[in-house]
Order: sequence, then C-alpha cells, then structure tokens
Amino acid sequence: MVGFNPTMETLEEDNIIAAANVIVMALDSNKKITSETRKILMDLGSRLTSMAKATVHEDDEENEDEDEELSDIKERVNSIQEKIMNWERDESMIWDSDPEEAKEYLKTVDEARRLSESLENLKLGRNDNALLRNVNALLQTSMARIEEEFRHMLVHNRQNFEPEHFSFRSSEDDGLDENSVLSFGDDSIDDSVQRDSISRGAEVFIMDLVNPAVIPDLKGIANSMFDSNYGRECSQAFISVRKDALDDCLFILEIEKLSIEDVVKMEWVSLNSKIRRWTKAIKIFVRVYLASEKFLCEQIFGQGESVSSLCFTESSKASMLQLLNFAEAIAIGPHQPEKLLRILDMYEVLADLMPDIESLYSDENGSYIRTECHDALMRVGDCVKATFIEFENKVGANTSNTAFPGGGNHHLTRYVMNYIKTLTDFSDELNACLSDHRVGDNLDSSSSPDTSPGHEDDLNNGNSSSSPMALHFRSLMSILECNLEEKSKLYKDEALGHLFMMNNINYMAEKVKNSELRNVLGDDWIRKRNWKFQQYAMSYERATWSSILNLLREDSLHNSGSSNSTSKTVLKERLQAFYTAFEDIYKNQTGWSIPNTQLRDDLRISMSLKVIQAYRTFVGRHANTISEKYIKYTADDLENYIMDLFEGAPKSLQSFHRR
Repeated sequence: MVGFNPTMETLEEDNIIAAANVIVMALDSNKKITSETRKILMDLGSRLTSMAKATVHEDDEENEDEDEELSDIKERVNSIQEKIMNWERDESMIWDSDPEEAKEYLKTVDEARRLSESLENLKLGRNDNALLRNVNALLQTSMARIEEEFRHMLVHNRQNFEPEHFSFRSSEDDGLDENSVLSFGDDSIDDSVQRDSISRGAEVFIMDLVNPAVIPDLKGIANSMFDSNYGRECSQAFISVRKDALDDCLFILEIEKLSIEDVVKMEWVSLNSKIRRWTKAIKIFVRVYLASEKFLCEQIFGQGESVSSLCFTESSKASMLQLLNFAEAIAIGPHQPEKLLRILDMYEVLADLMPDIESLYSDENGSYIRTECHDALMRVGDCVKATFIEFENKVGANTSNTAFPGGGNHHLTRYVMNYIKTLTDFSDELNACLSDHRVGDNLDSSSSPDTSPGHEDDLNNGNSSSSPMALHFRSLMSILECNLEEKSKLYKDEALGHLFMMNNINYMAEKVKNSELRNVLGDDWIRKRNWKFQQYAMSYERATWSSILNLLREDSLHNSGSSNSTSKTVLKERLQAFYTAFEDIYKNQTGWSIPNTQLRDDLRISMSLKVIQAYRTFVGRHANTISEKYIKYTADDLENYIMDLFEGAPKSLQSFHRR
C-alpha cells in the first residue's frame, strides 16, 4: 500500500505552526523576556500584519473584478431582453421573413445560453440570483419561439408524396377480376387462379420529404435547442409533426385504420381488395417513405446519433403498428382456403422487407419494431400453414349427393390443380411455413391419403422434390384421388364412373406435366397417373363395348347351338340387338364428356377400330344369309356415329331400314 507523500509546501506550513506553538509555550513559561527576544517578536508581528493587509487587498481586487463582470453581464442581458421581446411582439414567422434576421435570432439565443452558464459559475448574492432567473426566462421564451418556428418549417415545407411514381394503383384502378375472388371448389376457377405480381428485392428510393432549402435552418434550430438543454422539446416537436406526415402517407396509400374486429368481420370481396392494396402499400411505405424519413432525421440530428434514431423510431412507430395490426388481424381470422394466395402474398412481402426493416431499426431504439415485425411474419406464416391444412381437409371432406353430370372434369379437380399450380410460385414461402408440420397431421380420417398399392409411394417419391411443400402436395393429390373415387361410385352406369375417373386422373397428370408441378411431384408420379387413366379407359371400354361386341363374335353363335334352320333368325336377332345396343350407347354417350380433345379422339379411334372391324367381319361373313334390308347402318355410318360421342350434347339416331 502506497503511503501519504506530503508536499514541500505542507511541510513548511507544519513547521511554522510547530514553531509558533513553541514560542507560545515559551512565553507562557517565561514571564520575563530579554530585549533582544522582544525585538524579534516585534519584527515577527510586523511581518504578520503586512501579510494580512496584502491578503485583504487581493480579496478586494477579486471582488472588484467580479462586480465588473457582473455589470457587463447585466448590460448584455438587457440588450438580449430588448431584442427577444421585440421579436416576440412581431407575430410573423422569423424564418419566413428574413434569413439574416433568423441568423441574428439564433446568435442572440446562443448568447443568452452562454450568459446563463456564466452566471451559474459566479458566486451570486441573493439580489443577483434574480439576474440568473431573468436570463433563464429569456432563454425559455426564445426556446418556445424557435420550437414554434421549427414546427412551422417542418409542416409548411413538406414535399408532396406522389405514389404513382412507384406504380401504386388506386382502388379505382385496382380492378378485381370476378374470377380472382373465389370460394372453395367454385367451378369458375378453371385456369383463372392467379397471384399478384410482387417484385422482390426492390431497391430503396430516397426522396426529399422536406424542402432541402430549409434543412440547414432546421438543423441550426435543433443544435441550438439541444445546446440549451431543450433537446427533449425539440425531439417531441419533430416526432409530433412527422408522425402526422406518416399518417398522411398511409392515407394517400389508401390504408384505412381498421380494428382487428373490423377485419375479421369483413366480407371476402372487400378484404381481398384491402389485402392486395396492403401488399403494395407496405413496400412503398418501407422502401420509400421510411427510408426517406430516416434520411431526414439524420440530416437534422446527425447520422449515427442516438437522438436521430429515437426520433425516427417514435415518429414511424404508430404507422408501422397500423400496418402490422392488419397483418395480425388477417392471421387470426378464419382459415378459409380462398384466402391462401393473398395470405402468401402478405407473407412474401413481409419476409422480403425484413432486411430493410432490420436495417432501418438496427439499434436498441428500434428493437420493439423489429420484434413486432418478426412476430407478425411468424403469425402470418402460422396462418399460411393452418389455411393450407384446412384446404387439405376440405378437399378430403368435399362430398356430393349426386353424380357429376357427363363424367367430365369435376370442378373440385380443376380447383385443386389450378390452385396448387399457382402455389408453386410461393415454393420458398410454403417450404418455410410447412417445414415443421408433418404430412398427415390434422387431417380427418375421412380425408387421409390412400396407402393402398399404387398410392403408398406417392408420399415419398424418390425422383422428385422431398421439400415440405412437395410432401404436402403429394399428400393432397392422394386425398383428391380418394375423393374422386368416392364420387365415381355415385354413377349408376359403371362405364360412366370409369370415364369420370379417366378424365380427372388425365387432367391431373396433364396439369402436372405442363407446369412447374412436374419438378415438385416428379416424373414417376406422372407415369403412375398415365398408367391409371389408361386402366380406367380400358375399364370403360370393357363395361361399354364387351357385351355389344360379344353379339358379333362368331364363337358365341356356335356356342348358342343354333341349327341351320334357325341360324338366319339368330343372325337377324343378333344384328338387331347390336343396333339397339349401339343406338342406346349413342343416345347416352353423346351426352357424356371428355374435355381433353386428344384423349377424346384417342378413345374414339380405339373404339372405332374394335367395333368397326368386328361389324365389318360379321356382316361380310354372313352377307349371303342376312338380307340387305336388315342392314341398318354401314360401317362408315357407325364410324361417323362413334365420332359424335363424348361431346356433352345428347343425340339420338333415326332408325331406318335400307331398301
């Protein structure tokens, strides 16, 4: 431990005190002193008297200097008071009147501040304290004045915000196609499900929100107020004005102030429009208006300064929370499948803006906004997951009491395939949202994927994507197929049930093959569906034509055991039965539908080859036995009639006998 080290001056003073104590003690003990001793003591007393007079003189000089400084301050205070009160009597804005006068005013304010600091350093008497109070009152008056000037300049020098420069469409131009507002399983969605175009990674655009000419004046006022310990008042004035400006920005972008209850209760047509507007508005707000707002704060309060960050955060907080509250309201609303595309739009734009938001609110002041944005993104992501799962459940639970007319492509099939085709545009977003959800979770038992032969590999297709989205899509396809198989059982005509399945499986395979879905579900999935619809086509042919072709088979004639006497009658009856069956098929199956032109032609040709060949062979072999008058149709007639099938418009043949 280091000991105390006294200075030389301290030691000398201690020696003097010790010597003086010795002299006093000696005088007390010796009443008689010599003349020489008396002379020394008298010299010592004279020296002490001289030293005391010198000290008093120095104190008097110091007091005189303080009085002189105080007198000078009083004169300056009077001058400042006169100037400030003259400006106070003039109600016009100083900075609007004369730039030079504005500079003079700031100089006067700065002088008042320095005088206040000088007075605080002086040892003032009771009367002189009034001078300090007077100076502080003048400073307070001037601070109130320049705060008013500060607000006035911010308000009256705002630059107009013109969103049309950023391709923002107003509600009048935001024409909604009637097909863009869909309900689950609506027949109108065929090839019409479309997503909004959302540009990703757009650059920030800085614009002058306040006339650049007044920025130096605003900065000068801000510096003066902060130097005078009125920084809080300056910050609050800025925040108040700019908060209103940002509110006006949202109004221009047509973003309404809606409560969560308002949003949840809103009809889907209106809500759809508002979501589309929100996704456009929040991009402009963050990348243009907030970026420019932060630049304005840094111009006035200094780049990297805490006060600049605080002013930016506080002025923008209410507007950002208004935008995020809308997203939260959407997230907690009903998980209706028709909303999924719009919710994905919201998730995409929020995720895309997160780096911008992290940069704008990078310090402790902005931590609350950053947290709120991350929470909003998470809640919207949870909503995406819940809505997609609800979509799967609804596909599985979609029931019908009657068979689908004509056996064509069911509107549910078209809805699902067009829907997931559009969802591939959101592959990154869907993979992020579905990453922690296992396939099959939350599915009703009635809508669970089929795991029977031919289905079990669909959920884990080796040559296709194994992403969360791909796994869910394959599960959804299995659910859809199970549902279609149940719907096919509603047909009284077994052949029409097979035709229905052929049409719908073919539609699914074609949609996947000719879109991005091919990379998601894989070629193996397509090959399996091609094999399936071909199996359904063969099942249709067997159910429809096997019995009618059996009438023309030669071995069936021999097996009937007919004698020569009755062979003509049997042939005639067989031929008439064939015509009757064909006419019945024609009447029914011209009303059936195969929407795919290529598939329709292929099936017609396949049937024509079998039927016409059998008919020609039968008629040719028995031409000598069967009279021409019993031949109702030529082979060419039958071929032409077969080409009328599957057009979805019922027809009937006019029977006639050839003479």
